[in-house]
Amino acid sequence: MKWKIPENSIFATLLRQSWWVSALAALATFVVVQNFMAWGYALFATLPFTVIALMVAWKQVFGPDGARVEKTLEKIRNMSWEDFAQALERGYRAGGYTVRRVDGVADFELEKLGYLTLVCARRWKAARTGTEPLRELAVAGEKREARECQYAVAGELTEQARAFAKQKGVKLVEGAELARLVRG
Repeated sequence: MKWKIPENSIFATLLRQSWWVSALAALATFVVVQNFMAWGYALFATLPFTVIALMVAWKQVFGPDGARVEKTLEKIRNMSWEDFAQALERGYRAGGYTVRRVDGVADFELEKLGYLTLVCARRWKAARTGTEPLRELAVAGEKREARECQYAVAGELTEQARAFAKQKGVKLVEGAELARLVRG
């Protein structure tokens, strides 16, 4: 079973903010709860906010910075298809997937824990991508009963394509995630 935090929950929102926002939420929670309960309970109530603050701080300090991601994406855009495909295969295998190349709409079939994921990556260099390749991937995923469909792209996606991907549950592998996957 795949667990996902709702996009508009307080925790998902805090994960997108700077670390000090979560730290401030932890402090405020401690002050409020401590007025009604013992300080031990107040400390316990701050735990989710403290964990999020530490996660975000770790990501901000040790995660890829914008310049490094952009440099890696530029290298990706200059790769040949074969080099890019091999790099993706290595990245997915490192993530515990069994990878198989396929012909058709999807370029890869990934299997992990008995679940099938289809990945379309052939148009990774496209300067701007619309909804059509995402629509084809979603249809192929339904036919194959894939648990997830992923679309790897180093270029831009139109707003309509992003909305379509969100609506159909197609995961977009782009930016820092694509850079991390290809770098291994």
